[in-house]
Amino acid sequence: MENLSELYIGLMSGTSLDGIDVALLDLSARPKLIAAATYPLPEQLRSDLLALCLPGNNEIERMGVADRRLGLEFGFAVTQLLRTAAIPANAVRAIGSHGQTIRHRASLEVNQGSYPFTLQIGDPNSIAEITGITTVADFRRRDIAAGGQGAPLVPAFHRAVFGGKQASAIVNIGGIANITGLSPEGNVIGFDTGPGNTLLDYWIHRHTGARYDRDGAWGQTGTAIPALLEACLYDPYFALPPPKSTGREYFHADWLDRHLAGKTWQPADVQATLVELTARSITTGITSLPFAVNSVYVCGGGAYNHHLMTRLEALLHPRQLGSTTQIGIAPEWVEAVAFAWLAQQTLHGKPGNLPSVTGAEGHRILGAIYPA
Repeated sequence: MENLSELYIGLMSGTSLDGIDVALLDLSARPKLIAAATYPLPEQLRSDLLALCLPGNNEIERMGVADRRLGLEFGFAVTQLLRTAAIPANAVRAIGSHGQTIRHRASLEVNQGSYPFTLQIGDPNSIAEITGITTVADFRRRDIAAGGQGAPLVPAFHRAVFGGKQASAIVNIGGIANITGLSPEGNVIGFDTGPGNTLLDYWIHRHTGARYDRDGAWGQTGTAIPALLEACLYDPYFALPPPKSTGREYFHADWLDRHLAGKTWQPADVQATLVELTARSITTGITSLPFAVNSVYVCGGGAYNHHLMTRLEALLHPRQLGSTTQIGIAPEWVEAVAFAWLAQQTLHGKPGNLPSVTGAEGHRILGAIYPA
């Protein structure tokens, strides 16, 4: 019989804002996925959240409204999943909610700010009130307070669940891409490599109206532009050593448009170049690890971009490339599962960060607890 006290829910909306991923887990031993679903965000809310990722007018008012609205959507998504799975709310110990990042300013070398910070919204009070389930949120800021980047946080989960006898890398390709290097000895290196899908999604939406490039089909029709690729890779972020992290507020539409100013390249060729930018920056990150890896496993939406995966396979050869399905969790659920695990760490009084990844002064218990 399942240990119901170790049922947790993870919530993730991600940089791409594709929807709300909800995962229900049994964490009494190795994570066992019981139920999962993705629920769409209301289009107006999605647009408002995207607008908040860049400076604008009346930000505090807009943020306050979006924070409450998103918290309500998170709560409704949880109740819908539990209803479908026929699991009572009182059987779930806690919800781990990443929240929606609207600003991440942790790499001072790039952002040139005096006080590093990160900000995730999606009111956890509303989640706890609607669901009747204790909610853990605001995972990143304690790590920043301890001198870290606050990101990525999933490498600790990757080590606990995917670590093994062979050196490997886990690559998450969401809006931003990040990698986790896992050595057989338990050493972990992780960092954001740069844009994942965010520029790809922006560019195809601008030219075709599609939300994303399904299977990478449009990008595959183009040819990468060497001059554009070189200019993009010259950005100072790529030369920074880890620990490092970034977000949509850095790699955004204006960043790309600056590189395109005065040029008349074909849109499909630009898309092909952006695929190459993601593939090259990920490959550079993996080859820069202090230990060689034999296998690379991809999660996130990028795992379903066949063109991107083909380019990664070619660039990473002779390493074996696959998806996290091969090691137990489908690509679309890894991050939601990770934040359920992080909530469990918090309630058990265990650290959720890895100083070797974030650069924090030490291990810290992450997250704020909002009781049911």
